Amino acid sequence: MADDIKSLDDLKSVVSGTPAASEDFAPREPVRDELGRSYATGKRKDAVARVWIKPGTGKVVVNGKDMDVYFARPVLQMILRQPFQIANVEGQFDVYATVKGGGLSGQAGAVKHGISKALQLYEPSLRGALKAAGFLTRDARVVERKKYGKAKARRSFQFSKR
Repeated sequence: MADDIKSLDDLKSVVSGTPAASEDFAPREPVRDELGRSYATGKRKDAVARVWIKPGTGKVVVNGKDMDVYFARPVLQMILRQPFQIANVEGQFDVYATVKGGGLSGQAGAVKHGISKALQLYEPSLRGALKAAGFLTRDARVVERKKYGKAKARRSFQFSKR
């Protein structure tokens, strides 16, 4: 078959002529456990968060503590609320999360990533809005390693003329 295709027009006709690609398309199914929850893992820097969501009143519990206690800074609380605001489902889901590793900022980012993934698993119609906002993509930026002959990753030692 590969030797039959000699130009881009031939390739277009082969690709458009196959109905299998459009017939196999099926809408995504919700993924929920026997308790009606959706589970996802979120990651950011060195932090890893395990997140469960279920329908509720909007209560967020992180490592056994309320969100306002665990993430005391308002900026971190805002980060956790972003997926719900984008999906227009504020106050409709309870979140239970356990998070390990990294600092508070990385942990907040990990929980946000986990909430976004769990939301789209619970309600697949929310996937488009979350994906457009970039919440389903893991932020790959991590701390650059220290190099030999340098004070830090890029900082050199102070230069002395004499």
